[in-house]
Amino acid sequence: MPYRSEPLLGPLLEIAAEAGDRILKIYATDFTVNLKADQSPVTAADMAANDAIVKGLKRLTPDLPVLSEESAATPFAKRQRWDSYWLVDPLDGTKEFISRNGDFTVNIALIRNHAPVAGVVYLPVENLSYYGVVDAGAYCRKPAAAPQPIHVRPLDGKPARVVASRSHRGELLDGYLAKLGAHEIVSRGSALKFCLLAEGSADVYPRLGPTSEWDTGAGHAVLLAAGGQVINVDGTPLRYNTRESLLNPHFIAYADDARDWLQYL
Repeated sequence: MPYRSEPLLGPLLEIAAEAGDRILKIYATDFTVNLKADQSPVTAADMAANDAIVKGLKRLTPDLPVLSEESAATPFAKRQRWDSYWLVDPLDGTKEFISRNGDFTVNIALIRNHAPVAGVVYLPVENLSYYGVVDAGAYCRKPAAAPQPIHVRPLDGKPARVVASRSHRGELLDGYLAKLGAHEIVSRGSALKFCLLAEGSADVYPRLGPTSEWDTGAGHAVLLAAGGQVINVDGTPLRYNTRESLLNPHFIAYADDARDWLQYL
């Protein structure tokens, strides 16, 4: 019997907030930056948040596996048997954390049958949560305020607002933008890019560079819940846990499907 997604949201928000508190305590210190085997940066905040999330999820759903960026790698031979699991990035935007620009998030997604069905994206610096359940709606919760429903916006002939990464640009994206025509650029870090689409602040996020599945799962869930989509460059939906590698293919996340966003590749 699979867990129902909606009742999990309250506890998930609490788990994300606890992880965020641990991150902020370290953010306020003169922390040390180390390098992982792949030369990507990691700090004590990544590990502290990971510990809080994994323990919290194990209390919440003891029989669901957790796949986290900072946990031990699970061989595909084992995880390919999972029909449901948690996908976690305890500190998405470590480069933003190190730069102290505030654009880092806690990402927790529930994946079922290779697709995200629920997700929480929490921005610790602003105590701001985006969350949603696919087919049940998406919300934004600001400090000392009631949660507000969010939904993608129609393009309506306006210049497209394009979300781009603060830390990752490249020739493929530049080529896409050249073909897109009139547009505005909004640069943000971490999974916030999906959330800007979900809340109606932007229209398209072409990601034509590397990401891992834990980078995208939670934001993908929020965007789907808000009425958007995330597709591979061949037009198929972005899927999870289908192969040994946990790197995503290039993808395009978008709000309004009235325009063919693939035509600019």
